[in-house]
This record gives sequence, C-alpha cells and structure tokens, in this order.
Amino acid sequence: MRWYPLLIVVLIILSLLELYFFKKIKHSLSALFPSKGLKVYKVIKIILLITINLYPALLLIAWTYTNISGNRIPTPENFFYDYLILYPFWFSFLLLLQNVIYFFLIDIIKLLILPLYKKNKVRLLSIQAKIVFLLFVFFTIYIPARIIFDYNVISTRIVDYKKKDLPKSLENFHLTFISDMQADRYTDQSRLQQFIDDVNATKPDLVLMGGDMITSTPEFIKESGEFVGKIKSRYGVYSCVGDHDNWAYRNDTQRSLREVMAALKKHGVEMIDDGKKNIVIGDDSICITFITNTYVETVPGAVLDSLTDNSNNCSLKIFLTHQPRQFLVDKAIQKNYDLFLAGHTHGGQITLLFPFLQLSPTRLETKYQRGDFHFGNMLMVVTRGLGMSLAPIRYNSTPEVTLIILEKKG
Repeated sequence: MRWYPLLIVVLIILSLLELYFFKKIKHSLSALFPSKGLKVYKVIKIILLITINLYPALLLIAWTYTNISGNRIPTPENFFYDYLILYPFWFSFLLLLQNVIYFFLIDIIKLLILPLYKKNKVRLLSIQAKIVFLLFVFFTIYIPARIIFDYNVISTRIVDYKKKDLPKSLENFHLTFISDMQADRYTDQSRLQQFIDDVNATKPDLVLMGGDMITSTPEFIKESGEFVGKIKSRYGVYSCVGDHDNWAYRNDTQRSLREVMAALKKHGVEMIDDGKKNIVIGDDSICITFITNTYVETVPGAVLDSLTDNSNNCSLKIFLTHQPRQFLVDKAIQKNYDLFLAGHTHGGQITLLFPFLQLSPTRLETKYQRGDFHFGNMLMVVTRGLGMSLAPIRYNSTPEVTLIILEKKG
C-alpha cells in the first residue's frame, strides 16, 4: 500500500501532461489543416490515450490485487504483451515527454516576447502551429528509430589515461571496463555475444566490471557467467558487486549474490565484495580496490578507510565500485587513486533529446551520468553499460565498452 500515494501523484502529473500535450496538438492541426485537422487529431488522441494509459492501468490493477490477496501476479513474458502493451507505452510516453518540454519552451518564449507577440499574434500563431506539428512528426520518427539503434548498436569508447611516472611495463596497457551487462529476456544471447565480442576486440590486458550481471530472477545467472567466461584477457577478469546481483531472489539477497559469484567463479571470473587485488606485471603492479556500495549494502566507513589505505607501493591505483557516489569519489581523491571506475547509471538509460543538456531521471541520483570526469590527477570513468532496468528500452544512451589505454605523460 505504500506505493499508492506516489502512484497517485504520478498519475495526476501524467494526466496534466496529457491534457497540455493534446491541447497543443489540437490547436496545431486545426490551424494547419482546417478541413481534416480535427479528424486526424481525434484518431491520434484515441491511439495515444490507449497506449499511454493501458500499461499504468494494468500495473495499478496488479498492485491492487497483490495488496488485497497477497498473491503476486507475474508479469507476462510474451510477444503480444511486449509489442501491444509495453513497447507502445514507452514510445507514447517518450513522445509525450519529448514534445512537452519543447512546447513548454515555446510558451516561455511567448511570455518573454509578450508585447511583440500581441502585435503579431496571427502570424506568430501560424509559426507556432507549424513548429508544434514539425516537432510531433520529427519525434514520431526519431524516437522508435533511436530506440532500435540503441538496442542493436554497441559503441567502443577509447579513453587515454596519461600518468607522469607510469612504468614502461604499463605503457599502452589495455584496461577494458564494462558494467551493467544485466542478462535478461531483453538482453538476450545475441546482445550478450555482441557485447563480449566487442570486449575481446579491444584486445584487453585486463578487464574490470562494475557489477550487475543480471537484472532479476535466477534464470539468467548461469547464462551471464557463461558469457563473461568467454572474455579473453591477459591478466584476468574481475568484478565488484552491483545492485541487481542481489535481486535474483526477491527475499534472499545473500543467496542471489552467492549464486552470481559462483557462476562467475566457475568460469574463472572473480567478483570481489569489499576487497583488494594486486595484479603483478613484471616488477610493477596494479592495485585495485573493490568497494561494495549498492541499494542493499553500503560500505561501512571503517571498512572503506581500511581498504583505501595508502600503504601499498603501486604503479597504478584503481578504485572500482558500482554506484558513482560523491563520498566514494571524495575518498578516492583523498587517497590518491589514479582511476575511479563506476557504472550503474546506464549513461542515463532514458535521456530526452535537448540541446546542451542531458535530461534524464538519473540526474536525480547523481551528476556523474556518463563519460569522463577529472579530479586533479585522478580520472573518473562512468561507463554506459549494456543492459536495461525498469524500462525495457534505452533512449539516447547507446551501450558501451570502455577501453582505457595507459600512457606515460611526457
């Protein structure tokens, strides 16, 4: 029952956005197509009202039934549910949001030029109608195209990290960083194989992972371990613990984590829960600190202090964690780490298209959404990962394999 107040607020906001959106579309079509505009508008309205509201309505019914009966209704997993309910909802919802932010911007501009607007009202209304129509048409085409692109394409992003006293043995060292593989029915074997192939194509000397091998349910634990086991890395593959690694079993996070760790270990991959690992390369070493900071478990302060002790004489120091939290970044800077690696954000899995800004719900949690951040001599890398959570789509956030090439600073 604790979900109902939040759900009601969300539904009210959604309803208001719909009213605003349909009002703008109606005015635009009526102005541009006086004879057929209203008929077209009515068709668009009926289709979008159904696709936007059917999925939330079904969720509300399922939650109500669960709270009354105590029996959970499983989410359907079939072609018809995905393509008739789930994907149409996310397309329509994004179409609504993308258009509304620009409609708001147009209305703000109108307020700023109000005196000029009043003098040229007829002409400016015609221009506004054309802009609204063009925005609607553009996003109707762009949104599904971008969703399909972000589902099928994986980019390899190359990052050069230069260190003044880097030993010769580590020059041109290939450190490949990945995160959030999240094997599930959407991130299927085809996507997983493509991801692993792209990792191997970087010819990694060392592969580090930011956790989240699965999304949920134990069904994909074995599969995730098998695919990660296909990675070819000269000095091994290691991972920290992610949020979803705890969620294979709804009420038993420890069992979930044990089974994920066991599946990885079976294929020679070590998932380290609050610990250290030294990779010896000739007379030099890479020291990695694995910090567990998830929704299930936050690293205790004493443990964090102990693991980040500066007593080791390392050629390169790496801080690896799942969530890019500020207190962890501050600790890594304080302890003179060279690299801080994190995932979790999916690069802002759903990021609205808007000039110069990354408009994503991820911003509510962290300002470190994707890419590289420099803190003096420390480089922080937040990779976009592969998989998805909450929404079965990515939008303006192409999956990523990150290759970090070590170089000596001249």
